[in-house]
This record gives sequence, C-alpha cells and structure tokens, in this order.
Amino acid sequence: MKSSSISRASALRWLAAVPGVALVATARLAPVEAADNKKQYKYQDKPGPKHEKCAGCRFFKPPSACTIVTGKISPNGWCIAWSKK
Repeated sequence: MKSSSISRASALRWLAAVPGVALVATARLAPVEAADNKKQYKYQDKPGPKHEKCAGCRFFKPPSACTIVTGKISPNGWCIAWSKK
C-alpha cells in the first residue's frame, strides 16, 4: 500500500489560499445579487411612511447613491433599511 502525505507547509499554503478563492467566488456572485437589491429592500422613488427620505438616512451617499441599495438612488426615495442620520 502506498499512502500519500502532505507536509505541514503545503497544508498551510493550501489553507491560506481558501479565503482568496472565496473572495473571487463572492465577487463573481455580487452582480447577480445586486440585480435584486432594490426589490429586496423594497426601494421606492418616493418618501416612505412618516415622510422619511433617503436624504435623511445614514446610508445615503450624495448625490444619488447608498451603501446598502445598489444603483442610482433618489434623495427623495425610501427603503426598508432607512435609518435616521
């Protein structure tokens, strides 16, 4: 019988590569998730309940972006992730 053994150094190199592989896989999946992002957060181009607007949210990035919802965001819009500045 022949058994194969892996050196400790080889095993550590292999384990060190795992996060990199996971990062690449995640980066490739991100556009698929981004396509549904507005729907997922129930984004709308008009103010929400209690007249909340993206411009008053801590996640809003002027002039028309958000750290959570992808794509172009209206300062007068709203989504369920809204959180007061």
